[in-house]
Amino acid sequence: MLKIYNTLAKSKVEFKPEISGKIAMYTCGVTVYDDCHIGHARSLYIFEVIRRYLVYRGYEVKFVRNITDVDDKIINKARSWSQEKKLSLQEAFDQVRTTYIDSYRNDLKLLSIPNADAEPLATENISEMVEYIKKLIAKGFAYEVKGSVYFGVRKFASYGKLSGNTIEQMLSEVPEFSKEDPLDFALWKKAKDDEPAWESPWGKGRPGWHIECSVMSQKYLQRETLDIHGGGGDLVFPHHENERAQSESYTGKTFVNYWIHHGLLTINRQKMAKSSGNFVTIAGVLNKYHGDILKLFYLQAHYSSSIDFSWEQMEESKKAYERIINFKNKLEKYYGEIDSKQVISWGINEQTNFKQQFIEAMDDDFNMPKALAVVFEMINKCNIALESDDSYKEGKLAYVLDVIRKITDIFNFTFSHDTKGEVSEAEIVSKMLIRNKLRRDGRYK
Repeated sequence: MLKIYNTLAKSKVEFKPEISGKIAMYTCGVTVYDDCHIGHARSLYIFEVIRRYLVYRGYEVKFVRNITDVDDKIINKARSWSQEKKLSLQEAFDQVRTTYIDSYRNDLKLLSIPNADAEPLATENISEMVEYIKKLIAKGFAYEVKGSVYFGVRKFASYGKLSGNTIEQMLSEVPEFSKEDPLDFALWKKAKDDEPAWESPWGKGRPGWHIECSVMSQKYLQRETLDIHGGGGDLVFPHHENERAQSESYTGKTFVNYWIHHGLLTINRQKMAKSSGNFVTIAGVLNKYHGDILKLFYLQAHYSSSIDFSWEQMEESKKAYERIINFKNKLEKYYGEIDSKQVISWGINEQTNFKQQFIEAMDDDFNMPKALAVVFEMINKCNIALESDDSYKEGKLAYVLDVIRKITDIFNFTFSHDTKGEVSEAEIVSKMLIRNKLRRDGRYK
């Protein structure tokens, strides 16, 4: 029985999809105003492992991950580029978007993480957002003020249930604006001078951040109620709280059955911040370490916990990874060509035992550290057997190769650097990213 910690329920609950055997899963993607960092990589990786495990358990998973390509940060970067490169703001805005969308997609290649089933851009779905907002106004949940549209928070009775915040707590954190209630949030923002804007019944403007995810998740998953919605713990409030409020007001139905939030990543126990130089990009790490080693680092903490990055931790992960790959190579030397039917007949009891331990760990709220420990338990026991009895080399441990291949596939290990001297695609992409960044910075030498 798979159990998941549901942020809304504040407890670990049995997982039951809305439609038997089929899962609609959505996660908040990146905002493309800069290169992705290793906190983004953790989110991308965790939800890819969850997706792979659900498929392994027999579910049909439809997975959508959006790309936010219109936002204050993107527009601010565009203003900077406009001045530096002597471009119009619209030209700079388009350059920022395309540059960092390309960078994000290259990061996925570096990490060997596949695209989601759909990765829609916010700018491709503006008309649907306008229609969504129009319905919220018609139902009395939203209102227009001087070309902007706001959601009336107090009109949604259970607002604050996801994050656990009270109205009093939220009021102490929200500044006053020209709207009916300081708690209300923007669904549509009136355009400022000389910034990207789209037509709407309320005049030129652009969508608020929160409305993007409600519209794109429901449109591309073709569900009003999602099974799983994921993201970082920093998104619970206000982003996911606002998504839930506007979506349930729109449909009259539960928006998400299971909210999954991962912990944040720090560097040397400090929050990542470019201003202090405490910031590491995905490409910066993968220029030094294989992507599988970064993934192994992430696996050592439960997804819901925070995790602290350091280069010393990466060295420890590298040593652990070498244990796995050396063991895998040893098994493949002895058993790589053995027929899979023979594998099952040789080690059915042991195979079932190791697999069951792995499943029990992952069924317990995707306990990846405990599941990873199963791999190292196999390595320890099987190395002893291999070194003590040559009869094992005749096939008695062949089943372990089958198990470790299945588990490492769920963990999305590629072992792609083990290529007899060939240069991997990840290494090539890494060098290209570095070169492109140096060119953008004018560091031609």
